[in-house]
Amino acid sequence: MIILGIDPGYATIGYGIINTDGTHFQTISYGAVTTPPNTPFENRLEMIYDGICQLCQKYKPDAAAVEELFFNTNITTAIAVGHSRGVIMLALKKSRVDFYEYTPLQVKQSVVGYGRAEKRQVMLMTQTILGLKKMPHPDDAADALALAICHAHCAKSKLLELM
Repeated sequence: MIILGIDPGYATIGYGIINTDGTHFQTISYGAVTTPPNTPFENRLEMIYDGICQLCQKYKPDAAAVEELFFNTNITTAIAVGHSRGVIMLALKKSRVDFYEYTPLQVKQSVVGYGRAEKRQVMLMTQTILGLKKMPHPDDAADALALAICHAHCAKSKLLELM
């Protein structure tokens, strides 16, 4: 199963693509879709849409995992990221990729085994699980890879429930 993990934003949208059989993990690619500052917001949204569609065309994921929106301080940033998430979900839908949403707590629980883990712990476990020689960069890409791992664990448990 090829899984595309996406860490939403509007300046930097992290992505991580893994292949898994439910037990073993292989990193296919990771990085970020970026939009330049001082670009009109609607143009940034179009760049995000195009970037996600290109990833779907190139890697043909079986599923995508998108982080749920969680902000408790800056409402302006939350609204902008919310717009970005909408564009990301539309790109996935138009690309015929089923997507699933996970909270940061679910990702931490799935990757580290503790829902209140620190960001550094999640990044180290992601690196370990995927057998990467160095920490994925940017951080948004590491977060996206963790989302993909989370979905792999959740999809596996859902399949077991059906047996």
